Amino acid sequence: MRPKDLNPWDSPRAFYGTELRRKREEAGLSQEELGALVFCSGAYIGLMESATRRPTKEMAKLLDAALHTDGILTRMCEAMEQASQHAEYFRLAAELEAMASAICEYAPMIVPGLLQTPEYTRALVRASRPCATEEFVEKNIETRRERAQLLDSPETPEVWFILHEAVLRMAVGGPSVMRRQLAHIVGLVERHRITVQVIPFADGAHPLMDAPFKVMSFLDAPPVVYTESVHSGRLLDTPALVASHLKTYDLGRAAALSSAASLKVLRTAMEDYAA
Repeated sequence: MRPKDLNPWDSPRAFYGTELRRKREEAGLSQEELGALVFCSGAYIGLMESATRRPTKEMAKLLDAALHTDGILTRMCEAMEQASQHAEYFRLAAELEAMASAICEYAPMIVPGLLQTPEYTRALVRASRPCATEEFVEKNIETRRERAQLLDSPETPEVWFILHEAVLRMAVGGPSVMRRQLAHIVGLVERHRITVQVIPFADGAHPLMDAPFKVMSFLDAPPVVYTESVHSGRLLDTPALVASHLKTYDLGRAAALSSAASLKVLRTAMEDYAA
């Protein structure tokens, strides 16, 4: 995989990819040859060099050993982790989210982070961390606001959400917070920034009942799946697992209300909070 030309100052990961490529070429190794030394594919080396994938600390250590770089790649990896404002288990997922060409997410109970208003986030964090400092709460609000900026970009990826009706009816923060939250989602739909489908309570069992997840697709890399539970998350890139999640999501699309009908449900729920 020929790495794309990067501006190393665009991001810490772009700098890492540029340095990895330079040191590999200085060592006279192809991507495939380096991959064989660190027990991965040459394609994966290419993904790191093109800043499509960030290496784990364990991979960075293997790269340092193979390239005889005296730990510099490991130290750079650690610096990237420290610089991240997200929870450790979500760091790489957040980076990939910002680079995705398409994002498909299912939420069974909570408004997805990309769609949350600051008031909703505050209420959510306070409910789960009642003794958290104000600094911690504000940090969570700011990181989600930064993530949501991709919805305002002219290069916005295609973003599709399937929300269970429980997301709309659980009054996180109270009626006024929920009304503003749903108005925000309705506004994004009406401006054609996102697509939303709702699975109503009346449908009972449905294909997406197991857990929340999102599928992220890329123009120059295979798709990945991110799943999350309480204080933990996991990225899945095994082709068979990704394919299974994609199939499940397609079944969810078929089971959910149409986008037009879903918008009506969103507006109705929003108006109900004004009563």
